[in-house]
Amino acid sequence: MREQKRARRIAMNNDELDAFLADERMCRLGSVDGEGAPHVSPLWFVWDGSALWLHSIVKSQRWVNLMGDPRVSVAVDGGVGYGELRGVELIGRVEVVGDVPRGDEPNPDTATPEQLWAGKYTGGMFRSDGKHAWLRLAPEKIVSWDFRKLAELNG
Repeated sequence: MREQKRARRIAMNNDELDAFLADERMCRLGSVDGEGAPHVSPLWFVWDGSALWLHSIVKSQRWVNLMGDPRVSVAVDGGVGYGELRGVELIGRVEVVGDVPRGDEPNPDTATPEQLWAGKYTGGMFRSDGKHAWLRLAPEKIVSWDFRKLAELNG
């Protein structure tokens, strides 16, 4: 993975990054369509400590874009006031994991994200609707920021 070069003083450490991605519920995924136009879409996600898992509708512009060009930039951010802002950008390529769309039969390759998903979004039970499939992003680069650290740096 490529190392963050800028703003390292306010970057999150691994524990902070894991906690932030476990708590936040919404990301924005940037993809590119067949003509090169950008497309940004919000969606839920789970983080397993090394990969971001996205449960995407397979009949969506996002899915069409990613099947043509798997490169993405995903942003997750939080905070209201300037001194509270924090976030993560994950850059890399997504890969499809499991059936498209996700069927009714359990798949060991998606057991971990489905367990995380159930705990985060659906009250402990994962249910397939036959409209979504799993995408896995093992980031090539992660950039993070936590403006709360600015107060510590400035004394």
